[in-house]
Amino acid sequence: MTDYEAAILDVDGTIVRGGALIPGADQGIHALERAGCDRLLVSNNPTTGTDHYGDRLEPHGIDVDPTNILTSATLSASYLADTHPDEVVYLVGSDALESILTAAGVTVTTDPDDAEVVLGSFDTSFSFGTLWESLRALENGTPFYGTDPDVTIPVDGGSMPGSGSILAAMEAVAGREPDAILGKPSAIAAETALERLESDPRRTLVVGDRLDTDIALGNRAGMTTAAVLTGITDRSDVENATGDLAPDHVLESLGDVESLL
Repeated sequence: MTDYEAAILDVDGTIVRGGALIPGADQGIHALERAGCDRLLVSNNPTTGTDHYGDRLEPHGIDVDPTNILTSATLSASYLADTHPDEVVYLVGSDALESILTAAGVTVTTDPDDAEVVLGSFDTSFSFGTLWESLRALENGTPFYGTDPDVTIPVDGGSMPGSGSILAAMEAVAGREPDAILGKPSAIAAETALERLESDPRRTLVVGDRLDTDIALGNRAGMTTAAVLTGITDRSDVENATGDLAPDHVLESLGDVESLL
């Protein structure tokens, strides 16, 4: 048995990197299962729904029920559907995110003059024209949200720009920050995860590779945090981390999580 009743696990950089399973990740997940720890995968990927990671992990022998997965896309969709019902959302984001929003009942527009809400996210077609339209959409105090703050995304061979870099450009032209970030490390993400797990934060473990999202989310919500060194964060980052960014534990990989159980 273990002191933990549940675990929140990051995905990219913690379980997988690009299309490959990170060595030891499957052993770590199975160790959590043997310890009787419920698990929830929480990803800041704003282009995927709940089915994506189940399909992605199944070939590696990891079975994940879609109800045990949250992404910044699904968090954003549910939040906007609940808090801005019947309002039109101007989206800077992917076609995949648009589909997830639409499926949740959110009305999406490409016309900035129709914007009642603005959502910024990862968008490979982001351009000067998009930025100009964003400026128009954000005039007059239009509610402004971001799916996630990740400036870069780990991929095979390095990193690529993420939602945070696009949000930074939108912030610059609008002269204001988003009203809220809906993925990690927001209180919205933490509360949703704990509700899904039905767990006490004091008995919940968060494992992830990003100090500013995974570790900050857990620390702010009163959970125990463990940083893995298989993604964005290296040991020097951990040594220099302070406050909400400082993890309780450091693991070489998710495969070492059994040492905490």
